Amino acid sequence: MWTVLGMTTLPHVGGFLGGLITRSEVKTWYPTLKKPSWRPPNAAFPVVWTCLYTGMGYGSYLVYKELGGFTDDAVVPLGLYGLQLALNWAWTPIFFGAHKLKWAFIEIIFLTGTVAATMVSWYSISRTATLLMAPYLSWLCLATSLNYRIWRDNPEKKDD
Repeated sequence: MWTVLGMTTLPHVGGFLGGLITRSEVKTWYPTLKKPSWRPPNAAFPVVWTCLYTGMGYGSYLVYKELGGFTDDAVVPLGLYGLQLALNWAWTPIFFGAHKLKWAFIEIIFLTGTVAATMVSWYSISRTATLLMAPYLSWLCLATSLNYRIWRDNPEKKDD
């Protein structure tokens, strides 16, 4: 019971910490940016991320359980999962904390690729876990497009 709760909750840790960075920036810096008309409303993001973090966390538990824990067979699928989770958590400080739109775009491309690789590695282990990651990959495609448009439409000032 504790393992399923822990693994399902783990992604929310980074989401919560990222929310501390985002909270003030959404009220101050983010409104100053040019954004495309098709971007989701700000209120949608915490709801969507709560669902996505829960799904990916539970999916990781299903893979863990199917492979008998942190075994040799789990190194690649759970390693990829851990890498994508670290990349996920890193995006917010880059975009909202450092205001590095280009670096955030590059980072989210790596994140999206790592999520796709995670899903491929999970498919033969648990199709349910893989399907739980599908909304996340879809959302990342939207987020990547949004990040690109914001970067393109808001040139960074040269302060070096």
